[in-house]
Amino acid sequence: MTSDVETPAGVEDDVSVGRPARARSRVSRLGRPALILAACAVLAGGGYYAWQTWFAQDGSVNSPLTAVATRGNLEDTVTATGTLQPKDFVDVGTQVSGQLKKLLVDIGAIVKAKDLLAEIDPSVYQAKVDGDQAQLLNQRAQLADKQAQLALADLQFTRQQNLTREEATSADALQIAEATRKSALAQQDAIKAQIEQTGSTLRGDEANLGYTKIYAPIAGTVVSQAAKLGQTLNANQQAPIIMRIADLSTMTVEAQVSEADVPKLHVGMDVYFTTLGGDNRRFYGKLRQIPPTPTVVNNVVLYDALFDVANPNQALMTQMTAQVFFVASSAKDAVLVPLSALRPVASEGRARGPRGAGERASGLDPRSQFAKGVALVSVVGADGKVADREVKVGVMNRVSAQIVSGIEPGEKVVIGTKAPAAAVQAQTGSALVPAATKGGGRP
Repeated sequence: MTSDVETPAGVEDDVSVGRPARARSRVSRLGRPALILAACAVLAGGGYYAWQTWFAQDGSVNSPLTAVATRGNLEDTVTATGTLQPKDFVDVGTQVSGQLKKLLVDIGAIVKAKDLLAEIDPSVYQAKVDGDQAQLLNQRAQLADKQAQLALADLQFTRQQNLTREEATSADALQIAEATRKSALAQQDAIKAQIEQTGSTLRGDEANLGYTKIYAPIAGTVVSQAAKLGQTLNANQQAPIIMRIADLSTMTVEAQVSEADVPKLHVGMDVYFTTLGGDNRRFYGKLRQIPPTPTVVNNVVLYDALFDVANPNQALMTQMTAQVFFVASSAKDAVLVPLSALRPVASEGRARGPRGAGERASGLDPRSQFAKGVALVSVVGADGKVADREVKVGVMNRVSAQIVSGIEPGEKVVIGTKAPAAAVQAQTGSALVPAATKGGGRP
């Protein structure tokens, strides 16, 4: 028989869902401590961040950055880039046209003045000289003939004069003799003029013949060759350049200085330079000349500053690049501090603080504030206290300054303040992040 007894609804629900409900209850009891620990970590992190932001920052701001005054050498220099050129050089060319028949030297050869360097084919010029000499011989022979005719005309004219005094000839015969004499004299003068003209032509052709041999105008080194053996040179339009001879014992540095730095230069000032691959070896000289005409490169005005340097071992070569330093002022064995340690002295009863952002943005040289030679420096005493001290300033560059009086070597000077921790975090993008709770479960 089938039983019709109904099971109560509450009993059926407890049997079907009792186990899952008990499981959820156990998980909920275990998750509460993790949630509490996560909340505490978040609160602790926020409290630490707030303390760093509002309390610890004040202590870091008041912590100064210091540097120690030292002894050393200091230079205030104007820097520029230049190239090396021989001080004395000559471009050797040819004054006549023709084929380059002989080339007796190579690049790098050392030559003396009047050494034979090259020869141009002399055939045409030799022929002209020979023709002039032959013509000159012909004209001299003609001159001898005219001189003989003039002598005969003189005799005939003298005879007619004697006969005329004795009334033994006619006036017509005397006149003919006189005219013949004058004609012979004129012909003689014409031949003499032709001889002078031919002689002049001969001298010119002999000079051109001499120009076919090219000699060294100065002693030096052959640094370049523009013509090749067998090349035909045309001197009718411009003088062709065959080679360049340079005296490498003295080199000239052509440095390009910006128009803003030119007022700092003066003729006679000390200058030195280094070369690429020169192991920082310095070559010294004195500024010789600043030509008044500038060179404009990409709308930048540059002036050439020239100075010479001895090159006895020929370590310096043409077209080398030089890093040039013009020494505006210098100090030896001086007390040095960083330039950032200097502050302007109080003006008109109001003290001035460190240079502000406005002055830095203006692009002005910060050294201009200490043009009078005095400044304020904050010095850290032996007891750790900071006190302002007025000092006398000497040579300055963009990094360091010479202290003439007021500070001794070894003393600490203030050059700034430490950056706040919050500012560092803001610049680096770091932030305090609470650790993740274990298990990674959902609350």
